[in-house]
Amino acid sequence: MSGVNDFVCKFATVNGSGSASANTMFAKTVFRMGIPVSPKNIFPSNIQGLPTWYEVRVSEKGYLARRDGIDLMVAMNPQTYREDVAEVVPGGWLLYDSSMPRQWPREDIEVLPIPIAAICARKWSDPRQRQLFKNMVYVGALSALIDMDLDVLKGVVADQLRGKEKLVAANLDAIALGRDYALTHFQCPLPIRLRRAEGARGKIMVTGNRAAALGAIYAGATVCTWYPITPSTSVAEAFEGYVKRLRTDSDGKTLAAVVQAEDELAAIGMAIGAGWNGARAFTATSGPGISLMSEFLGLAYFAEVPVVLFNVQRGGPSTGMPTRTQQSDIMACAYASHGDTKHVLLFPSDPNECFSLGAEAFDLAERLQTPVMVLSDLDIGMNEWMTEPFAWDDARVHDRGKVLDAAGLDKALDWGRYRDMDGDGIAYRTLPGAHPDKGAFFTRGTSHDSFARYTEDGRVNADNLRRIARKFETAAHLVPKPEVLTRDARSRLGVVYFGATQPAVLEALDDLEADGIRVNAMRIKAFPFSPEVKAFCDAHDRVFVVEQNRDAQMRALLMIEAGVDGDKLIAAVNFDGMPLTAAFVRSTIRTYMGPVKVAAE
Repeated sequence: MSGVNDFVCKFATVNGSGSASANTMFAKTVFRMGIPVSPKNIFPSNIQGLPTWYEVRVSEKGYLARRDGIDLMVAMNPQTYREDVAEVVPGGWLLYDSSMPRQWPREDIEVLPIPIAAICARKWSDPRQRQLFKNMVYVGALSALIDMDLDVLKGVVADQLRGKEKLVAANLDAIALGRDYALTHFQCPLPIRLRRAEGARGKIMVTGNRAAALGAIYAGATVCTWYPITPSTSVAEAFEGYVKRLRTDSDGKTLAAVVQAEDELAAIGMAIGAGWNGARAFTATSGPGISLMSEFLGLAYFAEVPVVLFNVQRGGPSTGMPTRTQQSDIMACAYASHGDTKHVLLFPSDPNECFSLGAEAFDLAERLQTPVMVLSDLDIGMNEWMTEPFAWDDARVHDRGKVLDAAGLDKALDWGRYRDMDGDGIAYRTLPGAHPDKGAFFTRGTSHDSFARYTEDGRVNADNLRRIARKFETAAHLVPKPEVLTRDARSRLGVVYFGATQPAVLEALDDLEADGIRVNAMRIKAFPFSPEVKAFCDAHDRVFVVEQNRDAQMRALLMIEAGVDGDKLIAAVNFDGMPLTAAFVRSTIRTYMGPVKVAAE
């Protein structure tokens, strides 16, 4: 086996051992060498003691999807040795701590024994230091084995430990110990190695949760109410950090509110209250929080109050797999709450879109006067992704929607809070205090007429529900349109995908085309579906809907809301909690192709 800038390295460690920092330094060093890299942190839901893994895919071609098979395994956890060894591809390498020699049951891989614990014991007397620096020793060994740029690695260490100079020196010592051992005992570099490249130049590495928080800042959000839940907690934490830097006046006074509520119900309730009062407000949660917030979401939908919700999806149902990824909240969010409700959903595919769509969500929420949910997932939200730098137009003006100020209220004739004056389903609203004696209204979660007066007249209530439905139809022309990739205009084979499945689908399309199979593709960015969504499905005889949930929820939504013939929609579902691979997409399409004719050259 050989490969320059094209392999997968995996670290098998123990949660709470300090390995996360070392593994991140490894990935960032590869990235700063200009090589496209895709790290995936696979961690348990406890604090420490259970197995954890960290996969790093190196791909000069820029493929970011997770790949099956490990070329180089760093096995540091005796509990998982057997399964870790099994993952190494034939001809691959296994690096392990040989302080306690072990027997390996495979002869088709090369074992790289390094007495890491013994090396640390000779260098440091403190048990905690010995444990922590073991991680940097194997990073040092890798620097020699795969030819990492040592100067770049040292720069990453200095940046990550800025302000902790004593730790910087100790970490560099550990790196030197591992590097010297590898250079002395093994032929370095291995056939798989790194070489400076240009594929990552100009890119950034960031998590989706940090990107979403920054998008909220740029959108003008001033209220964040939240309750801790994996994997969304870091959205609120990042927002709070940005507030301290970017939302303060000259006297140091904070110009935003970040409130940790007592539970999810209080969090969404406060956000809705802030939205009604005129602030741009949001909350962040995951699947269990959506379940608890559903009644309040119905209130915001019916009372027509703008609010944004970031749902970083995880494995379910119930507590499910809190630290695994899925796309299983689609139906729950689309129809959140009881009665006739439909909500606007946005589907970012990477951190860059967590930023851009996160910001756009606030404009949509206020223009449509309704909740807007941004559906990310754990893979996008908590993993570092290589992406283009964020773009923002400083001339952009926030769209506050139909808001009457004092002058507008004075001009308005017979204004009613829920009167549709333009035929788009959206009424004009006012903000508290806009006028000394006009614009006040009272509403609640019970039926009301166009003047916000309580009513039990079923005909009036039905008219109100029809108006809100028109607003949803309007939304279909406001939300981001799908991204269509036409690989062959003659092909009758299509694939629909969304969110974090994008890297796997794009790589699979390349693989299929290399085999002479051209498949057109459409990435859905939002719900309600714009007309282009149905048009794509109608233009193809067979459409694979790739998603990460058991029940093919996006497929069902396409049938229910877009009227797509279910017979042509083939569910390509994966719900094991792991980031999707191109191999899964490719094999699923091949399995179901049957007699479909695909145009050739």
